[in-house]
Amino acid sequence: MAVGEFRVADSDMHVMEPADLWQRYMDPSWEHAAPVGLSEIERDIRVKVKNAVMLRLGRIRPRAQGRPWKAEQVSAFAHPQARNWDAKSQVTAMDVEHLDSTVLFPSRGLFVLALQSTEHVGPDGLEPDLAAAIARAYNDWMADFVRECDAPGRVFGAAMLAPHDVHGAAEELERNVERGFKAAFLTPGLVDNKPWHDPKYDPIWRAAERLDVPVCFHGGGTTYLKPDFAFSEYLDRLMLWHAFNQPLGIMFVATCFTAGGILERFPTLRVGLLEGNCSWAPFMLYRLDEHWEWMGKYEAPDVRLAPSEYFLRNCFVSCEADEAVARHYFEDFGDDNVLFSTDYPHADSKYPNATETFLSLPFDTSTKRKVLWDNYARLYKVPEPS
Repeated sequence: MAVGEFRVADSDMHVMEPADLWQRYMDPSWEHAAPVGLSEIERDIRVKVKNAVMLRLGRIRPRAQGRPWKAEQVSAFAHPQARNWDAKSQVTAMDVEHLDSTVLFPSRGLFVLALQSTEHVGPDGLEPDLAAAIARAYNDWMADFVRECDAPGRVFGAAMLAPHDVHGAAEELERNVERGFKAAFLTPGLVDNKPWHDPKYDPIWRAAERLDVPVCFHGGGTTYLKPDFAFSEYLDRLMLWHAFNQPLGIMFVATCFTAGGILERFPTLRVGLLEGNCSWAPFMLYRLDEHWEWMGKYEAPDVRLAPSEYFLRNCFVSCEADEAVARHYFEDFGDDNVLFSTDYPHADSKYPNATETFLSLPFDTSTKRKVLWDNYARLYKVPEPS
């Protein structure tokens, strides 16, 4: 499926999970609390967990108001929608975008764990055992979905982890790597108000480093985690909060992993910072380096390298299909850790023309080759398809 001289990989292509996923896959001991997918608006990706509906849509209302789909998307998505977003339609979408390989991430699953732990907020949160059961059910479904794609060496899953149960999350990652998953998946929001560089989470990073798979972070929207990175108390429209949400979430994660010392403790851990653009990084890493030079020897003597050095050594960021301003990243940081994604099948995707759109950007051919394939292969340890 290569385009001309380029192999093409999607670093976080999305699936559209069926509404009854958790009813079908949940452990029987937790089936009474299985999340329920909603179907009240077009391409609804919301999910109800306990008494909370996520994501929170602000002023977007049910079907009568419609949704702002682009005209070309209506036509492009007709086939997968008619097939209820099944595995065959996923592979067809890959063919449309000329994708040689992808690692699959969720849609409903971006929000399904977005309640804080009961250990922090009480009964309105998620019990660690329930959170772990929700993640296991999703991962079992994803394993079946990848098999149904019938595209060995081309389609892989990212394992959802529930940080509500840190040791259970590490075990769940190992269970899924053993059956071919290529990454761990977490959302940037915190389940117990402890930042990611708190040693509490070290068992997850230790497991990922030992298993030689990356930890990937991907935001989703307005949730019940604190912070939700969307300023949702003040920004009540998707047009407003979505512009902040994904970049701010992964900027927070990047801060924790670099200046927070995680990548000093786990020097070979790979980190994917997905669907939040890359153009913020030169400014943010300048700020982190400046403050490390100023206060690092007093506040973080264990952080031995400048944050930008950890970032460039261990972290990968994604570039939108039309992110022409990524040229500033390439000028300052080079092109060895930037990834490509179509963002299929979400409304802000450039599908079915994401790959063509990226190839039209005025970047060097060598840069396009790295972004479209080489960096993906290094992050996920995916060999070239035969």
